[in-house]
Amino acid sequence: MIDVLTNHADDIWPFILIGFGAQIVDGALGMAYGVISSTLLLALGVSPSRASASVHVAETFTTAVSAISHILHKNVDWRLFARLIIPGVIGGVAGAYLLSNIDGAVIKPFVQIYLALIGVYLIWRGFHLPPKARDPKLVAPLGLVGGFMDASGGGGWGPIVTSNLLLQGASPRHTIGTVNSVEFFLTLSISITFLLHLGWEAFTAYTAGLLIGGVVAAPFGAMLARRVAPRILFTAVGIILTLTSLFGVVKQLGFIG
Repeated sequence: MIDVLTNHADDIWPFILIGFGAQIVDGALGMAYGVISSTLLLALGVSPSRASASVHVAETFTTAVSAISHILHKNVDWRLFARLIIPGVIGGVAGAYLLSNIDGAVIKPFVQIYLALIGVYLIWRGFHLPPKARDPKLVAPLGLVGGFMDASGGGGWGPIVTSNLLLQGASPRHTIGTVNSVEFFLTLSISITFLLHLGWEAFTAYTAGLLIGGVVAAPFGAMLARRVAPRILFTAVGIILTLTSLFGVVKQLGFIG
């Protein structure tokens, strides 16, 4: 990685900025690091395979720092954490193993349409209803589905788990902090095979930039999740979820490359 930084010092700044911006959004709202990073990398001309590799490797490290930051800011509900982590990791590992036999692209548009509708509802709720914290009932199945979709579809943990927990009335701040913290273990379990196959060659200038920017931004995202009012968090999550999901639907339908 030192060689990457030395040889590409002049080219790495755009990727640091991408990693920083994506992690600020993800740390504060519990989703969208992968979507934002991948979209901007592709816009800069990075090939899809290299963009995917860079995002996944960098995310292993940024989620670790994000988890520590959320813990320090007391954003983690440890009871919810315990209910999510095992199903999430099981779903992630299952998705990684079954990916070769299941075409995730077939169901992905339907999932994204569903998430876009949830996003619209969360926006409405943020403007019209005072959020009332309730203990979510449906947790383990969300972990399984979110982990599976994240492994097989290149993202989905944050959008699926965060949005549905908020839909059930969970506290926005603690939902975002907990989902981000569990994501480290999920990402690590999914990425181990990827790293074993590619080795440190996966560290390109893109990866190093995303990693540096994401690590620097992680504490700020956790701080925002703690300090921003629940009503604003509901609305912001809804907007990000709706925009990223609709973008995915349009892309799947072939209207954009």
